[in-house]
Amino acid sequence: MKQILRQKLDQRKRQISKRLEKALKQDGEQPTIKPTNIIYEISDRTRAISHGGIGVVKLLCQLLGLPERIDRHVHLLKIHRPYSESDHVLNLAFNPLCGGQTLDDIELRRNDEVYLDALGTESIPDPTTAGDYCRRFGPGDIHDLMNAINETRLGVWRMQPASFTQQTARLDADGTMAPTQGECKQGMDIGYNGVWGYHPLVVSFANTQEPLFITNRPASRPSHEGVAPLFDKSIALCRASGFTDILLRGDTDFSLTTELDRWDSQGVRFVFGYDAMPNLKTLANGHPEAEYEKLVRHAERELKTKPRRKQPRVKEGIVRERCYKNIRLKSEDVAEFDYQPTKCRKTYRIVVVRKNLSMERGELVLFDDVRYFFYITNDRKMTRREVVNEAMQRCNQEKLIAQLKGGVRALHAPLNTLNANWAYMVTTALAWSIKAWLALLLPVHGRWRDKHTGEREALLKMEFRTFVQAIMAVPAQIIRTGRRTIFRLLAWSPWQPVFFRLVDALRC
Repeated sequence: MKQILRQKLDQRKRQISKRLEKALKQDGEQPTIKPTNIIYEISDRTRAISHGGIGVVKLLCQLLGLPERIDRHVHLLKIHRPYSESDHVLNLAFNPLCGGQTLDDIELRRNDEVYLDALGTESIPDPTTAGDYCRRFGPGDIHDLMNAINETRLGVWRMQPASFTQQTARLDADGTMAPTQGECKQGMDIGYNGVWGYHPLVVSFANTQEPLFITNRPASRPSHEGVAPLFDKSIALCRASGFTDILLRGDTDFSLTTELDRWDSQGVRFVFGYDAMPNLKTLANGHPEAEYEKLVRHAERELKTKPRRKQPRVKEGIVRERCYKNIRLKSEDVAEFDYQPTKCRKTYRIVVVRKNLSMERGELVLFDDVRYFFYITNDRKMTRREVVNEAMQRCNQEKLIAQLKGGVRALHAPLNTLNANWAYMVTTALAWSIKAWLALLLPVHGRWRDKHTGEREALLKMEFRTFVQAIMAVPAQIIRTGRRTIFRLLAWSPWQPVFFRLVDALRC
């Protein structure tokens, strides 16, 4: 970062700090938000946009060669008049990055002359054209698009330090419901919970929370359908980037006994939930009591502050007061034994968690109950607690799916066919991948290594809406000269040092 930029950022930070300190010294006799004489005018010369961070996103796409890869892999249009394949895809991906939540929000960007100047284009596709483009996709075309995105992702991973590929590559898979109120959407069905819509499958890279593959299916399809080839593609992608240790994770629906031997022979580890079948319950019930050990769950991170006093459990208080039936966990025990599934030729390790429960109603204890949870793995070196912890960590994918649903709004069905909605999901989810790539390419320098690493982790784990507010929603004046487009920021924020460090890294 240039010295003059650092000085300006420090000056802005001191100004806002003094202002906030001064505000706290007021007597409080009057509201701090006072009446003011507000007048609106239209600027004649200065032109600005509210999402100045779009320039950083465009720099990233240029650096990684994303538009060229999309144009090379995807071929839907016979005549590019005037838009190419990458224009359509990036138009859909940039929409949520600029706060858009529906296809119609693209029209706001399209009529913003300053936004078009920021992108260096005369126009972008309107919402109707964007929808028509998604309807052109077939299943093969969508896989070509995902391959183009993953080829770009591979380039980002290869830019990381050696320690990045020395860690275990964890691949998670899960399905989720994408409900819709439409009556005429082709491919929709009714799910197990009575909700109409689709049932997309997401395979993600847990290390950075990036969605690798998304498949759209009718709501009535099982969660694991079609996951085996996507796992195989994800394994190949990780190995192409240099990962040697790969771990597959999923719930009970993804313990595909027809595939376990093949994955084990390839040197791929797995930890899957396993159905609590009667024969397994019998084995767990008859397992020697001395083989069970108490399961102690540890916190994910150590608190650096003093422990806080526990807050009163309001829900539990209401349940007891109204004498509702209450299931309370008393303790957990863990054991293990070998087991050979019917469709497997090898014996694998089963880790069983025995939950000792108390059935209560009000202050009255009705009876005690025992429930078993099983996990199957081919890893013989992990401890029992580590196996259970891996299974629990898989639940972090639910956070990613929640972000794709509520933040990016990718797992929605605004169009009228299954493949069109599938294409919309893939193109819109690209916005989340761009966020992850920006975090991964944020440089970490020598004496500031700890601070920069913390900022990088915070940016990588940041919720999408927070990311849009911190990095994207930066008011900026746009000045176009002969060979340059200048983004002049008009307001200060605490994330601007990170912002300028990222700009310098992408430009270099």
